[in-house]
Amino acid sequence: MNPDPSAGQSKTDVLGPAAWHSLAWLLIANCVGLLLAILLLFPGLNGVLGEWTYGRWMPVHLNLQLYGWCSLPLVGWLLKVYRVDATPAARWSRPALWAWSAALAFGAVSWLTGHTGGKLFLDWQGYARVLFPLATFMLWLVLAWALRSRWSSDQSVTTAERVAKVFGLIVLLSVPATLYWAADPKIYPPVNPDTGGPTGASLLESTLGIVSVLLLLPYGCGRKLCGGKEFLYAAWALFAFEIALSLSLGRDNASHRLPLQFLGLGSLLPWIVLLPLYFKSFNWPDHSRLWLNALLFWWAILLASAWTIFLPGLLDCFKFTDGLVGHSHMAMAGFVSSMNIFVMVNLLGEKRQVFASRWAFAAWQGGALGYIMAMFFAGSIEGRNPAFSFVPGEMRDGIYLFRLVCGALMTAAVVYWLWRATQMNRAVVAMGQSK
Repeated sequence: MNPDPSAGQSKTDVLGPAAWHSLAWLLIANCVGLLLAILLLFPGLNGVLGEWTYGRWMPVHLNLQLYGWCSLPLVGWLLKVYRVDATPAARWSRPALWAWSAALAFGAVSWLTGHTGGKLFLDWQGYARVLFPLATFMLWLVLAWALRSRWSSDQSVTTAERVAKVFGLIVLLSVPATLYWAADPKIYPPVNPDTGGPTGASLLESTLGIVSVLLLLPYGCGRKLCGGKEFLYAAWALFAFEIALSLSLGRDNASHRLPLQFLGLGSLLPWIVLLPLYFKSFNWPDHSRLWLNALLFWWAILLASAWTIFLPGLLDCFKFTDGLVGHSHMAMAGFVSSMNIFVMVNLLGEKRQVFASRWAFAAWQGGALGYIMAMFFAGSIEGRNPAFSFVPGEMRDGIYLFRLVCGALMTAAVVYWLWRATQMNRAVVAMGQSK
């Protein structure tokens, strides 16, 4: 049997840089969010910004959060899954991360100068539409090279693992082409008159994509079962059932008032109980449990609130209000951010305590919770009085000022995390140079 090629050789740190890029984009995106909050409080400042007004900054904020903060921690997870650090491909992981960030920076300039197709999260146009898919393809090449390097030389890799990773590469290979294709304004219009918006079927389908990531996370983080497999089997069985259910509901435009739509979406509610049981069946390190609990907390209220809001009567008053802004932040600032940090805590290990600070944890979670509650409150008023968010007033301005404070609190936590990540990366580099 051939030994693991990584044995006896130093490994290149690929996870620290991935965490640093993730946090850098989170800080930039949060600062843009603070600017947007200020412009809502003081609309006259738009005149000072010239062409770079609120409408130009909004896609920058949204896309930097999605393609920077929400994506790069999972890029680090993929680098871990394919064990890039133990292969010659590791030396190209940092250039791949910088290529990703450079393409994202080019996209930000493109959106600020008005080059956008108008489709939410698919604003890539011109050169940016080419550069970002190329950056994702460069990452794919790094992953493929790493798998190829370990294919024949490392006999510890099982056949099942190889099949799973080859399948993963096939799926990931479609991402660059799909991004380029979907960003074409001719594919479907930014505002589609043939649909009334998301249906229960489409929401079920998109949520199952998130569930698939959650089910795979323990394996990518190298966690082992610490109990029986009953919850493991139950989770995958429910997932398979809901995949079949989502396919049976179809993709046609349908009213949320149809029982099949809101009952189909309600099939996600068992995950409120099952996901904690599934995750707690694995052996997680003690230093990651704080963020695991945060992840599960946001997951539970996200599913419960999403289904409740979708019910007939409630959705009619809730959509197109600040309440929807609050719910989107519940998903991104609450759930996805807690999941991303939970992933990075596990990947970085106990020795690199970038996210160990209790005050930063409280600042982020408290700021996110305050922000969401403020937006839900504003949305409840706006549903009855649509002019509430457009006409300045003491209550409206007070809510928006509170939101700005909450955003500043969250940004302070990010500044601290990025500072810690920078320190840790410098220490790793210094340690490598001293050997």
